[in-house]
Amino acid sequence: MRFDILTLFPGLFESYLQQSLLKKAIDAGLVDIQRWNIRDWATGVHKSVDDKPYGGGPGMLIACEPTFDCVEAVQQAAPQPGRLIMLSPQGRQLDQQLVSELAEEERLLLLCGRYEGFDDRIREGLQPLEVSAGDFICNGGEVPAMLVIDAVIRLVPDVLGDETSSKYDSFSDSGRLEYPQYTRPREFRGMKVPDVLLSGNHQEIARWREQESLKRTQERRSDLLD
Repeated sequence: MRFDILTLFPGLFESYLQQSLLKKAIDAGLVDIQRWNIRDWATGVHKSVDDKPYGGGPGMLIACEPTFDCVEAVQQAAPQPGRLIMLSPQGRQLDQQLVSELAEEERLLLLCGRYEGFDDRIREGLQPLEVSAGDFICNGGEVPAMLVIDAVIRLVPDVLGDETSSKYDSFSDSGRLEYPQYTRPREFRGMKVPDVLLSGNHQEIARWREQESLKRTQERRSDLLD
């Protein structure tokens, strides 16, 4: 699967792309990530990509010309134009259902905003899918883009190694929170691993996990059971 990151700060991804599961997926050829600097499509001596908003107000807006030129050039950089994602607090909230939908795509273009956001004609003309990481504001779209990549690659075949790993994650197939899990030692500071997990009875273990998943969801995220 290919991700193209369109940003004013491609260097923010330098360390991120060199770590853990993502690096292994890239090295194995399962995931391809390309970074593009929107400023490379800016014109003029100062390579300016932003300007003051009409009507006044604080901050600066990312302008149409370099953004359109960047997106259209990147779309043509591969046989498939890909699906354009604009990271925006006004977009569809990122959840596991959306992650599953995005994982079906062969290529995603992640458009990262900065400053006070984009000239709205970018949304109108390019018609991206707007995606929000949650009801809060970040300094830019780069960290939300990392969240999208991190979540989506878990569903790319062979990335996790054990293909059942994502099946039992919170919000996955059951739509509920994951059951509690334990490892050695069997007792730590008076806290013990539940006896059922030591029984070797796989039916009882599966039943316990189902019950605990439901209990935890009722206690913490009852909205998921509606």
